[in-house]
Amino acid sequence: MKAPLIVRELAPSEFDRWDRLVAEAPEGSIYNTAPYLGALCESTGADFRILSAAKGDELQGGVALYEQPSRWGTIVSPRLLLYYNGLVTRPDASQYPSVRARRRMEIQQALETALSRQGYVRLCLKSCSPLRDVRVFQQRGWRVVPTYTYVVPLTDLKALWQRMEQNLRRLVTRCETQGLTVSDDDDFESLFRMHFDVHRRKGAPLYLPKAEFERYFKQLKAAGLCRLYQARLPDGRSISAQLVLTGSHAVSHTVCAASDGEFLSMGASAYLRWKAFEALAGLGHSANDLTDAALNPVSRFKSQLGADLHLCLQIAHRDEMGIRLRDAFRRAVHVAGNVRRILARPPNRTRTP
Repeated sequence: MKAPLIVRELAPSEFDRWDRLVAEAPEGSIYNTAPYLGALCESTGADFRILSAAKGDELQGGVALYEQPSRWGTIVSPRLLLYYNGLVTRPDASQYPSVRARRRMEIQQALETALSRQGYVRLCLKSCSPLRDVRVFQQRGWRVVPTYTYVVPLTDLKALWQRMEQNLRRLVTRCETQGLTVSDDDDFESLFRMHFDVHRRKGAPLYLPKAEFERYFKQLKAAGLCRLYQARLPDGRSISAQLVLTGSHAVSHTVCAASDGEFLSMGASAYLRWKAFEALAGLGHSANDLTDAALNPVSRFKSQLGADLHLCLQIAHRDEMGIRLRDAFRRAVHVAGNVRRILARPPNRTRTP
């Protein structure tokens, strides 16, 4: 008799088993692991739980739930520094697609039932691109939204160099001749200086306040879960920085990147990206997820690096009434603010001849 599939919350003593499953799963990522979520929660005041679907002692799949408190209740959703929070399933070695699909749907059915009973006021899960089948959730009323990211393959650097647009290759070579170097260090001050500069210049969000961001970085660095690459001038000044999440999964993730506005014309961002690709390939990573592919100039730059566009499915349970009313109120406030700004404009008077 086959063992039944049981969904339950894992105890902290079982997190190592979960992290091994995440490392094996194609749709797994460092974002799903207990050490990463622990570091993020310590810096944000949130909490996390892991629901597993298991047959006997063998974990078949599950989901790590980053829980954010709010006045309306607990929210589970992606956020800055948590780009993925989706489902993870143990790889199936069966040669038959029908068997693999049946097993995947069995796991998803069990997880959907358990998730729908958790009582979250908002429940939104975003999975890495290898997960393409969420029909179970769609059939049960969850909203499915396509999102995108750019992923750079690192298994053949010679081929990747040819995939990069010629202008970026030119910038990489020019930076090398100008004496720029790349460091792999713990200079958080330089990273945050440029991160804040981008926030000031372009209105980009700050991922965390400085003290909390530094605590997050130091905890990951101490655990060997990240690399901080920086492009430096001959005098040692950092003019571009890139924080990459590593861990034991084959795919690494660039979670934060920033450059000094004074030196943008040098092309240090392209130089740093290429050098980081070389370093990550040397560490054994097969790919680097550049995080997001919204239609903007940054995504165009990502595509020029030779990246592939990947589809990532986001599934969302219907929000509870309180959170829907909050969102409606915020939309009304936003619209009212726009109306006030329009009415405050001076009238456009034209002279008559």
